[in-house]
Amino acid sequence: QLRKVNPSPHSAFVVLESEVIVCNSPERLVRLSDGYADMRPIAGTRPRGGETQDDRRLAEDLLSCPKERAEHLMLVDLARNDLGRVCDYGSVQVNELMTVERYSHVMHLVSHVSGRLRKARNGFDLIRATFPGGTITGVPKVHCMELIERLEPVRRGIYTGSIGFIGWNGNLDFNIAIRTLLLTAEQGYLQVGAGIVADSDPRREYEETLHKAEAFFQVLKGSQG
Repeated sequence: QLRKVNPSPHSAFVVLESEVIVCNSPERLVRLSDGYADMRPIAGTRPRGGETQDDRRLAEDLLSCPKERAEHLMLVDLARNDLGRVCDYGSVQVNELMTVERYSHVMHLVSHVSGRLRKARNGFDLIRATFPGGTITGVPKVHCMELIERLEPVRRGIYTGSIGFIGWNGNLDFNIAIRTLLLTAEQGYLQVGAGIVADSDPRREYEETLHKAEAFFQVLKGSQG
């Protein structure tokens, strides 16, 4: 039902011994296919408009917003740097820059960064170079993670981690585990968030988290009814 409401391309359903993970992520962390690596960083969000004209206006606002553009470009540069650590010199390029992708309740700014993996490197090196995703940590990665560890009272678990696969041929594909529902025998935990920068509006960021969670809300309300 969730995939019908919001068919995100990097969703996952994982059944573990004591819990179930339902992930409705639109974001790829990293993929390796036949020696080529690519990332699709997402940064910048607006709600969907109820009418076509409203939707177009919101997309134009997203594309022209100085805050969203600056944040997105910073994270595209981080993706380029991450891939540059394990890819051939000069092979890393930005194939798409700040295109708008639309989902059921939100739209995002998305870019596509790719490179050719060095012969001396493998998929595990690629994961080490790119995990965790810069769109989750911010820049610089290590210092931001130290701040998160100090400030957040509850550890995130799978949320903002990654779910994916590694094939026998060495190819791999991993998402960023955002918009996740963790189910145990007793409870469910829905985890959604927004990126905070110096000029963020707290109210707007809070409203953004609600828009991102709306597909889950819709499905859960329907299952109760």
